[in-house]
Amino acid sequence: MVPLFALIGGFAAFRLIGVAGVDVLDGWQPALRAALALMLLFTAIPHFLPGWRDDMAAMIPPGLPYPRILVAVTGVLELAGAAALLIPSLARWAALGLAALMLAMFPANVSAARRNLTLGGKPVTPLPLRTAIQVIFVGAAVAAAL
Repeated sequence: MVPLFALIGGFAAFRLIGVAGVDVLDGWQPALRAALALMLLFTAIPHFLPGWRDDMAAMIPPGLPYPRILVAVTGVLELAGAAALLIPSLARWAALGLAALMLAMFPANVSAARRNLTLGGKPVTPLPLRTAIQVIFVGAAVAAAL
């Protein structure tokens, strides 16, 4: 839930900062891109923390090879995407790429929910709620690309 709160709270905060006169955040789309970048920091960093990395590797559907490498690669892609969202000439393509990445990673969330796994010592988000959150994340990335 932290990434969702980072996205929503970050968007509100960045939008207010833009309205207050920070030109680079003046507009819903720059604020959304900054909020997505913030959210991605919250989702990417655990990819590199030992306990979390192992939990994330367990989420990878069993048929896919090299789950620990996949976790590291997706973490790097999330961090690179977050940085690219903040570069105007790259932001649109970064947002589209991140939407695709989020869709590609969703089967791991489905797998984790169906197998009742834990993440950071807590049960993973139930599938109906996780699906709704994923729709919000992908929708935000698509909107950031417009």
